[in-house]
Amino acid sequence: MNLSPETRRLPNSFENPRLIYVGAEAEVYRARWYGLEVVVKHRIPKPYRVTELDREIRLRRTVREAKVLHHSKRNGVPAPTVYFLDLENSIIVMSYIRGVRVRDLLDKVSPEERLRICRLVGVYTARLHKAGIQHGDLTTSNMIRAEGGRIFLVDFGLSVFTSDVEDMAVDIILFKRALASTHYKLFQECFDAFLRGYASVSGEESLKNVLAKVEEVERRGRYVVRG
Repeated sequence: MNLSPETRRLPNSFENPRLIYVGAEAEVYRARWYGLEVVVKHRIPKPYRVTELDREIRLRRTVREAKVLHHSKRNGVPAPTVYFLDLENSIIVMSYIRGVRVRDLLDKVSPEERLRICRLVGVYTARLHKAGIQHGDLTTSNMIRAEGGRIFLVDFGLSVFTSDVEDMAVDIILFKRALASTHYKLFQECFDAFLRGYASVSGEESLKNVLAKVEEVERRGRYVVRG
Protein backbone atom coordinates (compact mmCIF):
# COMPACT_ATOMS: atom_id res chain seq x y z
CA MET A 1 0.00 0.00 0.00
CA ASN A 2 1.35 3.39 -0.96
CA LEU A 3 0.96 5.30 2.27
CA SER A 4 2.75 8.55 2.91
CA PRO A 5 5.36 8.72 5.68
CA GLU A 6 3.01 11.05 7.58
CA THR A 7 0.20 8.49 7.75
CA ARG A 8 2.64 5.77 8.76
CA ARG A 9 4.02 7.77 11.67
CA LEU A 10 3.04 6.61 15.17
CA PRO A 11 4.40 7.76 18.53
CA ASN A 12 7.79 6.27 19.42
CA SER A 13 6.28 4.23 22.27
CA PHE A 14 5.14 1.63 19.70
CA GLU A 15 7.75 -0.94 18.73
CA ASN A 16 7.79 -2.62 15.30
CA PRO A 17 4.41 -1.35 14.12
CA ARG A 18 3.05 -3.37 11.20
CA LEU A 19 0.16 -2.05 9.16
CA ILE A 20 -2.55 -4.72 8.99
CA TYR A 21 -5.56 -2.82 7.72
CA VAL A 22 -6.51 0.49 6.13
CA GLY A 23 -10.15 1.51 6.41
CA ALA A 24 -12.13 4.52 5.33
CA GLU A 25 -11.24 6.47 8.46
CA ALA A 26 -8.44 4.64 10.22
CA GLU A 27 -5.19 2.73 9.91
CA VAL A 28 -4.82 -0.34 12.11
CA TYR A 29 -1.43 -1.58 13.24
CA ARG A 30 -0.10 -4.50 15.21
CA ALA A 31 2.75 -3.50 17.50
CA ARG A 32 4.53 -3.96 20.83
CA TRP A 33 3.70 -1.42 23.51
CA TYR A 34 5.49 -1.54 26.87
CA GLY A 35 5.94 -5.29 26.52
CA LEU A 36 2.37 -5.99 25.36
CA GLU A 37 1.24 -7.17 21.95
CA VAL A 38 -1.38 -4.64 20.90
CA VAL A 39 -3.56 -3.34 18.12
CA VAL A 40 -3.22 0.38 17.45
CA LYS A 41 -6.12 2.08 15.69
CA HIS A 42 -5.23 5.52 14.37
CA ARG A 43 -7.98 7.70 12.96
CA ILE A 44 -6.08 9.71 10.41
CA PRO A 45 -6.75 13.36 9.54
CA LYS A 46 -8.91 14.02 6.50
CA PRO A 47 -7.50 16.94 4.44
CA TYR A 48 -10.88 17.62 2.79
CA ARG A 49 -12.45 18.55 6.15
CA VAL A 50 -12.01 21.82 8.02
CA THR A 51 -9.19 21.16 10.48
CA GLU A 52 -11.12 21.89 13.69
CA LEU A 53 -14.15 19.91 12.52
CA ASP A 54 -11.93 17.01 11.49
CA ARG A 55 -10.24 16.95 14.90
CA GLU A 56 -13.61 17.01 16.67
CA ILE A 57 -15.04 14.18 14.54
CA ARG A 58 -12.01 11.96 15.05
CA LEU A 59 -11.95 12.68 18.79
CA ARG A 60 -15.65 11.97 19.21
CA ARG A 61 -15.51 8.70 17.28
CA THR A 62 -12.42 7.53 19.14
CA VAL A 63 -14.02 8.16 22.53
CA ARG A 64 -17.27 6.53 21.45
CA GLU A 65 -15.53 3.38 20.24
CA ALA A 66 -13.62 3.07 23.51
CA LYS A 67 -16.83 3.47 25.51
CA VAL A 68 -18.62 0.86 23.41
CA LEU A 69 -15.79 -1.62 23.92
CA HIS A 70 -15.89 -1.03 27.67
CA HIS A 71 -19.65 -1.46 27.91
CA SER A 72 -19.60 -4.51 25.65
CA LYS A 73 -17.17 -6.30 27.93
CA ARG A 74 -19.14 -5.25 31.02
CA ASN A 75 -22.19 -6.90 29.48
CA GLY A 76 -20.52 -10.23 28.82
CA VAL A 77 -19.37 -9.78 25.22
CA PRO A 78 -15.76 -10.86 24.58
CA ALA A 79 -14.07 -7.92 22.88
CA PRO A 80 -10.63 -6.28 22.85
CA THR A 81 -9.55 -4.56 26.04
CA VAL A 82 -8.78 -0.85 25.74
CA TYR A 83 -5.38 -0.12 27.28
CA PHE A 84 -4.93 3.52 26.39
CA LEU A 85 -6.49 6.46 24.56
CA ASP A 86 -4.33 9.08 22.89
CA LEU A 87 -6.95 11.73 22.29
CA GLU A 88 -4.49 14.21 20.82
CA ASN A 89 -3.80 11.84 17.93
CA SER A 90 -7.14 9.95 17.93
CA ILE A 91 -5.47 6.64 18.74
CA ILE A 92 -6.89 3.64 20.60
CA VAL A 93 -4.47 1.04 21.97
CA MET A 94 -6.18 -2.28 22.61
CA SER A 95 -5.35 -5.91 23.21
CA TYR A 96 -4.36 -8.08 20.27
CA ILE A 97 -6.63 -11.11 19.92
CA ARG A 98 -4.59 -14.04 18.66
CA GLY A 99 -6.70 -16.42 16.63
CA VAL A 100 -8.49 -17.01 13.31
CA ARG A 101 -11.28 -15.01 11.76
CA VAL A 102 -14.57 -16.88 11.79
CA ARG A 103 -14.87 -16.12 8.08
CA ASP A 104 -11.79 -18.25 7.41
CA LEU A 105 -12.76 -21.28 9.47
CA LEU A 106 -16.53 -21.66 9.48
CA ASP A 107 -16.58 -24.14 6.60
CA LYS A 108 -13.53 -26.04 7.89
CA VAL A 109 -14.55 -26.95 11.44
CA SER A 110 -16.81 -29.79 12.55
CA PRO A 111 -20.59 -29.30 12.36
CA GLU A 112 -20.73 -29.22 16.15
CA GLU A 113 -18.10 -26.49 16.38
CA ARG A 114 -19.75 -24.52 13.60
CA LEU A 115 -23.08 -24.50 15.42
CA ARG A 116 -21.37 -23.63 18.70
CA ILE A 117 -19.69 -20.63 17.12
CA CYS A 118 -22.86 -19.33 15.47
CA ARG A 119 -24.92 -19.82 18.60
CA LEU A 120 -22.34 -17.87 20.63
CA VAL A 121 -22.38 -15.06 18.09
CA GLY A 122 -26.16 -14.93 18.55
CA VAL A 123 -25.75 -14.82 22.33
CA TYR A 124 -23.21 -12.00 22.15
CA THR A 125 -25.26 -10.03 19.63
CA ALA A 126 -28.30 -10.19 21.89
CA ARG A 127 -26.20 -9.08 24.87
CA LEU A 128 -25.02 -6.09 22.87
CA HIS A 129 -28.58 -5.21 21.91
CA LYS A 130 -29.87 -5.57 25.47
CA ALA A 131 -27.11 -3.17 26.53
CA GLY A 132 -28.26 -0.67 23.90
CA ILE A 133 -25.35 -1.21 21.52
CA GLN A 134 -25.41 -1.75 17.78
CA HIS A 135 -22.20 -3.32 16.47
CA GLY A 136 -22.63 -1.76 13.04
CA ASP A 137 -20.43 -4.19 11.08
CA LEU A 138 -21.50 -7.62 12.29
CA THR A 139 -19.82 -9.89 9.74
CA THR A 140 -17.80 -13.08 10.14
CA SER A 141 -14.70 -11.04 9.24
CA ASN A 142 -15.12 -9.18 12.54
CA MET A 143 -15.27 -12.28 14.71
CA ILE A 144 -12.23 -14.19 15.92
CA ARG A 145 -11.96 -17.65 17.42
CA ALA A 146 -9.12 -17.23 19.84
CA GLU A 147 -6.79 -19.84 21.23
CA GLY A 148 -8.87 -21.96 23.59
CA GLY A 149 -12.00 -21.57 21.50
CA ARG A 150 -13.36 -18.26 22.79
CA ILE A 151 -15.20 -16.15 20.23
CA PHE A 152 -14.40 -12.43 20.22
CA LEU A 153 -16.21 -9.64 18.42
CA VAL A 154 -13.85 -6.99 17.03
CA ASP A 155 -13.86 -3.76 15.01
CA PHE A 156 -16.41 -1.61 16.82
CA GLY A 157 -15.57 1.46 14.74
CA LEU A 158 -19.14 1.80 13.45
CA SER A 159 -20.83 0.94 16.74
CA VAL A 160 -23.31 3.28 18.40
CA PHE A 161 -25.41 3.41 21.54
CA THR A 162 -29.03 3.02 20.48
CA SER A 163 -32.41 1.67 21.54
CA ASP A 164 -33.87 1.67 18.03
CA VAL A 165 -35.05 -1.81 17.02
CA GLU A 166 -34.20 -1.02 13.40
CA ASP A 167 -30.55 -0.62 14.36
CA MET A 168 -30.67 -4.05 15.97
CA ALA A 169 -32.31 -5.43 12.84
CA VAL A 170 -29.51 -4.02 10.70
CA ASP A 171 -26.94 -5.97 12.75
CA ILE A 172 -28.84 -9.19 12.07
CA ILE A 173 -29.19 -8.36 8.38
CA LEU A 174 -25.45 -7.78 8.11
CA PHE A 175 -24.70 -11.13 9.74
CA LYS A 176 -27.30 -12.83 7.57
CA ARG A 177 -25.79 -11.35 4.41
CA ALA A 178 -22.28 -12.34 5.47
CA LEU A 179 -23.43 -15.94 5.85
CA ALA A 180 -25.34 -15.91 2.57
CA SER A 181 -22.45 -14.45 0.56
CA THR A 182 -19.45 -16.21 2.10
CA HIS A 183 -20.89 -19.39 3.64
CA TYR A 184 -23.98 -19.92 1.49
CA LYS A 185 -23.89 -23.74 1.69
CA LEU A 186 -24.02 -23.50 5.48
CA PHE A 187 -26.39 -20.55 5.63
CA GLN A 188 -29.53 -22.12 7.09
CA GLU A 189 -27.92 -24.18 9.83
CA CYS A 190 -25.65 -21.29 10.85
CA PHE A 191 -28.40 -18.67 10.86
CA ASP A 192 -30.75 -20.95 12.80
CA ALA A 193 -28.04 -21.51 15.41
CA PHE A 194 -27.46 -17.76 15.60
CA LEU A 195 -31.17 -17.15 16.20
CA ARG A 196 -31.31 -19.81 18.91
CA GLY A 197 -28.42 -18.12 20.69
CA TYR A 198 -30.04 -14.71 20.30
CA ALA A 199 -33.39 -15.92 21.66
CA SER A 200 -31.69 -17.55 24.68
CA VAL A 201 -30.76 -14.03 25.84
CA SER A 202 -33.47 -11.79 24.40
CA GLY A 203 -36.46 -14.10 24.75
CA GLU A 204 -38.68 -15.35 21.94
CA GLU A 205 -40.94 -12.30 21.92
CA SER A 206 -38.05 -9.85 21.55
CA LEU A 207 -36.54 -11.99 18.78
CA LYS A 208 -39.90 -12.03 17.02
CA ASN A 209 -40.05 -8.22 17.11
CA VAL A 210 -36.53 -7.84 15.76
CA LEU A 211 -37.13 -10.36 12.98
CA ALA A 212 -40.30 -8.51 11.98
CA LYS A 213 -38.18 -5.38 11.63
CA VAL A 214 -35.57 -7.38 9.69
CA GLU A 215 -38.26 -8.42 7.23
CA GLU A 216 -39.50 -4.85 6.94
CA VAL A 217 -36.02 -3.45 6.26
CA GLU A 218 -35.23 -6.17 3.75
CA ARG A 219 -38.54 -5.62 1.97
CA ARG A 220 -37.82 -1.89 1.81
CA GLY A 221 -34.37 -2.64 0.39
CA ARG A 222 -35.74 -4.93 -2.30
CA TYR A 223 -38.23 -2.25 -3.29
CA VAL A 224 -35.46 0.32 -3.67
CA VAL A 225 -33.41 -2.07 -5.83
CA ARG A 226 -36.31 -2.86 -8.12
CA GLY A 227 -37.17 0.81 -8.45
